[in-house]
Order: sequence, then C-alpha cells, then structure tokens
Amino acid sequence: MAMDFATVLGQWPMLLKGLVLTAVLTGIAVPVGVLLGIACAWTRLNAGRAARAAVAAYVEVFRNTPFIIQLFFLFFGLPSVGVRLSPEVASVLAMALNLGAYACEQIRAGIEATPRGQIEAAQCLALSRGQIFRRVVLPPSLGRVWPALTGQIIIVMLGSAVCSQISTEEISYAANMISSRTFRSFESYIVVTLVYLGLAVLLRQLLNWFGPRFVFGRRR
Repeated sequence: MAMDFATVLGQWPMLLKGLVLTAVLTGIAVPVGVLLGIACAWTRLNAGRAARAAVAAYVEVFRNTPFIIQLFFLFFGLPSVGVRLSPEVASVLAMALNLGAYACEQIRAGIEATPRGQIEAAQCLALSRGQIFRRVVLPPSLGRVWPALTGQIIIVMLGSAVCSQISTEEISYAANMISSRTFRSFESYIVVTLVYLGLAVLLRQLLNWFGPRFVFGRRR
C-alpha cells in the first residue's frame, strides 16, 4: 500500500484549526485547574469538616471515574436540568475539573511536607495566615510537586482528544474528519500522533521553564 501524506497535509487548514483549539482549551483549563487544585488542597487542610468532606467527595469522584463520563455528564447530562453548555465550554470545564482533582492531592502532599520550623518562623515575623500560605508554604510546595503536576497537565492536554466525542473541533476531531474525507486513516493518525507528541514535548519544556521562574523560584 502506497503512503500518501500529501493528501492529508493538504487539509492543513483543518489541522491548524484543530491545533489552535487544542492549545486554547489547554491554555484555559490548565490555570483554572491548578488554581482549583490549590484552593481544594488548602480547604482539605484548613477548612471545617463540611468543606473538607465536600472537597474530598469531589476529588474521589473525579479521580475514580473516566474522563469521558465526566465530559458526557457535563454536555449531555446537565441539559436535563436546564443547563446547556457549548462543546468548547463543556470541554474546558471537564478538563479543569479533572485536573483540579488530581492537582489537589499532589499539592496537598507538597504542603504537608513543609517543615514546621518554616511556618513557626513566619509566625514570629507576624505574618498573617494568608501571607504564610502564599509566601512561605505554597511556593516551595509547588516546587516539590512540579514534575508530577507537569505530567498531570500533559495527561489532561492529551485527554482533550476525547472532546471530539461531543463535536469539539480540536485536533483529533480534525483527524477523524480528514480520515473520512480522504480515506487515508493511517496517514491521518500518524500526522496527528506526531502533532500530539510535539505538543506534549513543547508543553513540558514550557512548564519546566515557567515553573522555576514564575511559580516557585526566586524572581529576579
């Protein structure tokens, strides 16, 4: 069988559109999910019993159910109670909620590893509870778990491929459409596999550069 990548690459406008939407979905979902994870980690360690139980339930549900079920619930289930989301909004929300659940436990582990002496020293400097968390506890905690968090972010980005099941026109949706139009399934999915591989490598490098400079490192 002769390979014909030219036919697939000739559909580059559709591939480019899918690539851009995948990047946009990830670019919105990742910061929202990480901030949600930080808030949930703080809640599990410092809030009252009811709030801790609510966060624990959220974490267990989203860590122990398939991402596609979460996505279908948001897109197909919520309309039954009068809440209708566009495919893009449902995709971002599902990605952010999924990432938030995993990030919560990873960040909580980093927070719990903070030496007690650092917190006591901050208290001696008359820092408020919020200042201690933001300036003393959180940055080194994120530094401890950044490699694991980076891996989880990449998993969420790759999981965006599932969003094509609700007609979100990201890169895997483009692959399906090109395959059906050109009957070049093998070539289509090789191209898209390489695109995802490139995105994952690029995102990892970006996070490895960004974290030490702007999240948990010393700002110059």
